[in-house]
Amino acid sequence: MSEELTRRGDEVFERLFGAAPDPQAGDDPEFMAILRRVIFGQVFSVGELEDRTRELITVTILAAMQCPGQLTAHTRAALHVGATPEQIREAIYGLAPFLGFPRTLNAIAAMNEGFRAAGVQLPLDPRTTTPEGERFACGAAIQQRLYGDEIREEFDDGTAVGAALPRLLTEFAFGDFESREGLEVAERELLILCALVAMGLAPQVAAHVKGCLRAGLSRETVAAAILHCAPYTGMPAALNAYRQLRAAVDDA
Repeated sequence: MSEELTRRGDEVFERLFGAAPDPQAGDDPEFMAILRRVIFGQVFSVGELEDRTRELITVTILAAMQCPGQLTAHTRAALHVGATPEQIREAIYGLAPFLGFPRTLNAIAAMNEGFRAAGVQLPLDPRTTTPEGERFACGAAIQQRLYGDEIREEFDDGTAVGAALPRLLTEFAFGDFESREGLEVAERELLILCALVAMGLAPQVAAHVKGCLRAGLSRETVAAAILHCAPYTGMPAALNAYRQLRAAVDDA
């Protein structure tokens, strides 16, 4: 079985990166062989996620974990398996409400390095669809369908800050980013979930598991995405996320 996983992993690696792996390359070839067997041979074979979606998940996780070298490499891999530059950019831009601007800028720099190496002309065309004066209305339309009034009910305590926090979330996360062109809302929700798994934010993982299901994603798709996170985030984070998925399905 191990030999079959190695063969399968080498095939996927070549599909993603355009060349077969060198089994003797680097200072730790044994470790890299295990990595390829687990990620590309084992994890890639479970579920029905296409390579494009898997690589968008991977660049999202690597951005959340601030791994610039790997992010640059997987930006090129995502392009190689059919993700457009705009889709990759939207995956990274959409992390700003969750990572904050400084870490998102770090990820954008690594992404752009991958773009330049692949010959992508920068800057890419704008994809904003929401006028500044409509950020709240457009954001609320998306947020309401997925999350209702949960955040406003929790934080709006009659104070100025208590009212400003949920409004900022609506305008920033949903009005500025989820309303943009380039990715569908369901795919954005899946990528955000994977970023939250990578960041180890259990309460937010629980909420966004439900958001993914309400966006129309199947249990199987969400489960496959969580499994895909495991070799990047470590097993504890993936196991915790899968518990949240099971709980959300049981409560439905």
